[in-house]
Amino acid sequence: MIVKIAHKYLDFKFKEVDKFIHKPIDTQEKVLDYLLQHGQHTLIGQKYNFSSISNKDDFRSNVPIHHYEDLRPYLDKILVDKEQNVLWDKPVKWFAMSSGTTEDKSKYIPVTEESLTKGHYKCGEQMLAIYGQANDRAKFFFGKTLVLGGSKQINNIGDGAFTGDISAILIKNLYFWAKRSRTPENISLEPDWEVKLQALTDYAVKNDVRAFMGVPSWLLVLLKKITHDTGKALTDIWPNLEVFFHGGVSFTPFEEQYKKLIQKPDMYYWETYNASEGFFGVQFSEKSKDLLLMLDSGIYYEFIPMSEWDSENPRTLTLDEVQVGQNYAIVISTNGGLWRYMIGDTVEFTSTSPYLFRITGRTKSFINAFGEELIIDNAEKALSEACKETEAQVSEYTAAPVYFGDNNTGAHEWLIEFSVEPKNLDRFTRSLDDNLKKVNSDYEAKRSYNLSLGQPIVRSLPQGTFNEWLKSIGKLGGQNKVPRLANNRNYVDRLLAFMDQNNKKG
Repeated sequence: MIVKIAHKYLDFKFKEVDKFIHKPIDTQEKVLDYLLQHGQHTLIGQKYNFSSISNKDDFRSNVPIHHYEDLRPYLDKILVDKEQNVLWDKPVKWFAMSSGTTEDKSKYIPVTEESLTKGHYKCGEQMLAIYGQANDRAKFFFGKTLVLGGSKQINNIGDGAFTGDISAILIKNLYFWAKRSRTPENISLEPDWEVKLQALTDYAVKNDVRAFMGVPSWLLVLLKKITHDTGKALTDIWPNLEVFFHGGVSFTPFEEQYKKLIQKPDMYYWETYNASEGFFGVQFSEKSKDLLLMLDSGIYYEFIPMSEWDSENPRTLTLDEVQVGQNYAIVISTNGGLWRYMIGDTVEFTSTSPYLFRITGRTKSFINAFGEELIIDNAEKALSEACKETEAQVSEYTAAPVYFGDNNTGAHEWLIEFSVEPKNLDRFTRSLDDNLKKVNSDYEAKRSYNLSLGQPIVRSLPQGTFNEWLKSIGKLGGQNKVPRLANNRNYVDRLLAFMDQNNKKG
């Protein structure tokens, strides 16, 4: 009886999804109208005359593309001067501290009541509904969901304003009935990563865990600790384990490790795309990892073609103008008070009926030192094939260019932490190179005859190196991660210097 009630609720929520699938353009136009109505009496709305905007073309003409640096003066008015009606017409109580890279500076992303209830939480329910359509035997709601959230505590910054990781903010404001089925709040919000790991382990082994939620890289650390501490297989500890809702980083490098740890053929791995700025996508089918663009959550989307990324005033496309197979940077306007905000992520649509897409990387996370335009999607595919060919498993990696020298051409240097070492590292390197040529014609052209780009340099790092380095700079746990690709050597050189220092100590 309870199962039927639960599935009826999921079916009800799926009707919301079905509605925007069949009327995507109308849905987005309504979202834009809703945003402009709330924004017209704000400081930014008055500056760009939102009240005179009647359509998407007016919006594109009147309001410029904003980067974080452009929004910072408005945020200072809220955070420092304690002004209201700056970016949104309701009080802004929460600010998500974005810690997506190892950079020292944090970004403060405004989070409103509307962006929580009509955005993150609404999409979370729709995510469960989409999963329920794929698995009509779903029973995860009868047990506990193990949630590995962010590492930053909720901090009061005065006058009822608070900061924290977006995951911490979501946990803090979660509906009481949803909290009952998840990891206790005091454990989820524990700031000390190692204390949190132990508390999560103690909690998890005593409960009927049926679902996981979190970032694959960090959850893997927890699961390995649990198997090590208990000496048991995860399926013996949790026989009813059913699904892992994951996001934050690509699942591809971790997939084989999870399947080895969770030897359960009917285990579901369900991808999500939820960031500090909003909840953008959910895996739509068991058969494909393509994500459905969430269109009715208070986010209006625009897309910048790759040819315009470096333009001072880039041309944007609306949803009805995008094409399958093209690489776009995402621009969003949200009920969190972000207006034509470029978040830095890039996507490629695989379908426009419905609107399905894949995350291809970031506008600042690529290597293009020699005109090769290597993006994360290329790297993930090539690494996956190289692993298959050499029976290896990659747990962490980062790559950067090696610039021309007196005695060398350019190259890409890869620092890779293997959970299973390749039987032959040279063969792995050749396979990586060959597969990069297959997925990227620009890379293939630059590699011709080794004229401008030589064979990759692959360095195998000891297990735990990435975590130890992140710990040394106070970035261990939560949503912190090293960029997979960088067009400079900042991260690679710092990591190599850290290793060299440790070797000298040893």
